[in-house]
Amino acid sequence: MADRTPPLPVGELRALVANGEIDTVVLAFPDMQGRLQGKRFAAPFFLDEVLEHGTEGCAYLLAVDADMNTVDGYAMSSWSTGYGDFALRPDPATLRRVPWHPGTALLLADLAWHDGTPVTAAPRQILRRQLERLAARGYTAHVGTELEFIVFKDTYEQAWDAHYRGLTPANRYNVDYSILGTGRVEPLLHRIRTEMAGAGLTVESAKGECSPGQHEIAFRYDEALTTCDHHAVYKTGAKEIAAQEGVSLTFMAKYDEREGNSCHIHLSLRDADGRGAMAGDGPPGTPAALSPLMRHFLAGQLAALREFSLLYAPHINSYKRFQPGSFAPTAVAWGHDNRTCALRVVGRGPSTRFENRLPGGDVNPYLAVAGLVAAGLHGIEQRLELPPPCTGNAYAGGHAHVPTTLREAAALWEDSALARAAFGDDVVAHYLNMARVELAAYDAAVTDWELRRSFERM
Repeated sequence: MADRTPPLPVGELRALVANGEIDTVVLAFPDMQGRLQGKRFAAPFFLDEVLEHGTEGCAYLLAVDADMNTVDGYAMSSWSTGYGDFALRPDPATLRRVPWHPGTALLLADLAWHDGTPVTAAPRQILRRQLERLAARGYTAHVGTELEFIVFKDTYEQAWDAHYRGLTPANRYNVDYSILGTGRVEPLLHRIRTEMAGAGLTVESAKGECSPGQHEIAFRYDEALTTCDHHAVYKTGAKEIAAQEGVSLTFMAKYDEREGNSCHIHLSLRDADGRGAMAGDGPPGTPAALSPLMRHFLAGQLAALREFSLLYAPHINSYKRFQPGSFAPTAVAWGHDNRTCALRVVGRGPSTRFENRLPGGDVNPYLAVAGLVAAGLHGIEQRLELPPPCTGNAYAGGHAHVPTTLREAAALWEDSALARAAFGDDVVAHYLNMARVELAAYDAAVTDWELRRSFERM
């Protein structure tokens, strides 16, 4: 894996702490949902003790549901094991300032057991393992994630008290690419862009999207682990900035019956000399435009797409995006610049890459990118042949269908020999249990839809 230069070197942090400019350091790690969990430290104590030795956190942080309830079924942490700790080991390459919190720096941690062995089910470790497999073949993955979100005029507390019903979107109509529409929320978007730049992310652009109040801010692609780290920092920071501005925003995959929030993921490979490895020597849009490596890698994506859907769409709500004609995919198909396919090939020459259009804004980027790399390696190892591209409407093309429910995706994941070979039985069991916990909670819930349909009339 390539060396990474941190946005904030440790030596500079020491100077900022000495002159009183930094007084707090956040040490965090991504949990199963991709949320940052961790601790805030007094900066001098962090430098004296935590930077070198790390800290501890309860292992239940990778063994709870989305509401932080303790649940059964996880081997790593339970009542029978006493809910012990694991170690948080700081990764200095991720150190950065947090402009939206005065006097604060942040860095991410890798998780290990007290004997030094890695916590294999930790999302960051899952991705690291797949990137190591890729590096063993002489390649690095470069990734970009495109997160959409919906902005509401209500605060998070007001939204909670209203049970998330009747909220006021920041835009009342479709503002896709509209300069006027983005201007309505530019104070918020401007803060997010500039303060993410201050945190070491390279901002590309902001644009409106089609659902009321929906927007997207894009950041420059980077090495895969760095991109996923940036994604986690951005997602947390955007919510915190919105709260400071007295509004709220959501990345949930499907807030209402309109178009949902996507998180398209772009991936390309580079060889040991840093050259793009996915382009062929033929004209764009032809089979020869893709290198043999790219054809095998993309064929692996198709072969694993259904079995790995749990990594790309991890929640009940995720699957409600997959509707025909919604710009969210339903077909296991690929095409050149074809947005009706799950896999879209774009770029030319060194920028040749593919886009996986399955993930929504609720995706855990570490798990999704690990899935893309593992699927591609499967295609390379098996020398899978790429079928012809879809040139028309993939929604009506008779292709295999992506899973339509979390239940279907969990069953495919459980039975996947490919997943077990790539990730190990322990990781498969861990995330299968996560899905089962979500399904059990959903099956026990009484929804507004049921009340409206049944209270009087049934």
